[in-house]
Amino acid sequence: MTPESAYVPSMSSPAFMTAEQLLGVSIPGRRVELVHGALIVREPAGLRQGRVVATLSRQLMDHVEANDLGQVYAGDTGFTLARSPDTVRAPDIAFIRRDRVPHPEPSGYPDLAPDLAVEVLSPHNRPGETLAKVADWLSSGTSLVWVIDPERRQARVYRQDGTEAVVLGGEALRGEDLLPGFSCALDAIL
Repeated sequence: MTPESAYVPSMSSPAFMTAEQLLGVSIPGRRVELVHGALIVREPAGLRQGRVVATLSRQLMDHVEANDLGQVYAGDTGFTLARSPDTVRAPDIAFIRRDRVPHPEPSGYPDLAPDLAVEVLSPHNRPGETLAKVADWLSSGTSLVWVIDPERRQARVYRQDGTEAVVLGGEALRGEDLLPGFSCALDAIL
């Protein structure tokens, strides 16, 4: 089997898995998501992907905290985007506006989409799977999705209104209306 994601059926019954059941799943050395009730198992992040995620997370956190804009989440925080069957997606980085951060924060997956979802591609990501994730984020209410491609030294920006843009290596990712004043040179994180 290649390192691409694999659909793993439930071993106990043909029924769909729920977000609550996903909380109890532990597959050492793997990342998991739930899509329409089906468990998806992925390889962990590679070194370059991890560095890009850490660098951008730091820049986002510094800006968000300095401006009291909300909360940044990293490290595959899961968000329940749909129920019956359940979909739990986990971006590499997420941001939730201050007025939408759940209080108290749930111990499991919140039933909400982040305002910003960031996906950093690794060499084994398939374009169709990435576009499916973008569609899940946007259809669930995410305002802005950044898909960063370190290999091609570019990012794609997808917006809730259906528009998109390409950011090249010499240009900057911008927070637009969601993160006023945020600008990060793509070269600085790649």
